Amino acid sequence: MQATFKIQRYNPEKDKKPYWAEYTLEVDAKDRILDILHTIKWEMDGSLSFRRSCAHGICGSDAMMINGKNRLACKVLMMDLGTTTVTVEAIRGLPVEKDLIVDMKPFFDSYEAVMPYFIGDAVPPATEYIQSHAEEKIIDASTKCILCACCTTSCPIFWVNGQYLGPAAIVQAHRFIFDSRDRAGAERLEILNQTTGDWRCRSAYNCTEACPRDIPITEIIGQVKRALMYGTA
Repeated sequence: MQATFKIQRYNPEKDKKPYWAEYTLEVDAKDRILDILHTIKWEMDGSLSFRRSCAHGICGSDAMMINGKNRLACKVLMMDLGTTTVTVEAIRGLPVEKDLIVDMKPFFDSYEAVMPYFIGDAVPPATEYIQSHAEEKIIDASTKCILCACCTTSCPIFWVNGQYLGPAAIVQAHRFIFDSRDRAGAERLEILNQTTGDWRCRSAYNCTEACPRDIPITEIIGQVKRALMYGTA
């Protein structure tokens, strides 16, 4: 079938503002959006720029807005969209560097701010840290985040307040705050208790709907709020 791709383009070296470029090509219903973008870049317009890496929904590199929703281009098929007209834009809230490529530094600055690493006992145990299946289940969902930024850049609070740490950073903090083996939960809760932290969330659920890994992000943010209220995870 024939499809029309409308892609928002922007090259800061020559464009004063973004514009829409249109490409018409033959596609199959089972083609992935990423593969179609490859066809456009490799066979129609080599100047088109976008990120991609593993192409299997693990690296999170190819996050973009497809028909108005944040998605991973490698996980969306043409038949998933139910239309032959497809719009593709860069994810919102982060500076556009070129076409579909955004500057991820503000996103990763927020990620680093929540101490996203394991902090164990001052004196490590003689053997490995032990965790029960029940304890692991508490953090299982938040360990699945791939840092694609789909959730954070779908958040209306993040759009209007770039200082907000955002859903992805809170999910990463949750993964360690609720880890029975970690010893720095109180420090992370203090970070999330600031004006740029967890309380900025207004439970719009955009983040949960945008997550390509089906992480219950809004629920996780609520768990952190309760930990802040009661002073314990």
